[in-house]
Amino acid sequence: MITITEKAKGKIEHLMQDAALDESYFLRVSVKGGGCSGLSYNLDFDNETKPGDQPFEDQGIKVVLDMKSFLYLAGTELDFSDGLNGKGFNFINPNASRTCGCGESFSV
Repeated sequence: MITITEKAKGKIEHLMQDAALDESYFLRVSVKGGGCSGLSYNLDFDNETKPGDQPFEDQGIKVVLDMKSFLYLAGTELDFSDGLNGKGFNFINPNASRTCGCGESFSV
């Protein structure tokens, strides 16, 4: 399961409103190869589930992960920072053994 902080929830809802997405859309969180540490995080809005998808809900936000991503992201917290030292979504991933300086990629 992925948990979502209050700040991340607010930003996700804001982005969905700006894009005029209805309630059939959810947040798809995935992992793909790449980045300076080997794996990178990916966030997108989607309204179609695929075989093997793992659905969750936290703070009223529907989140879907494919099975491969679930194995890398179980127990991860999604946060959002809008401070001077960096702006954007942050993943606090207990499975990551190494992360890059920007926080956008990791390895296990």
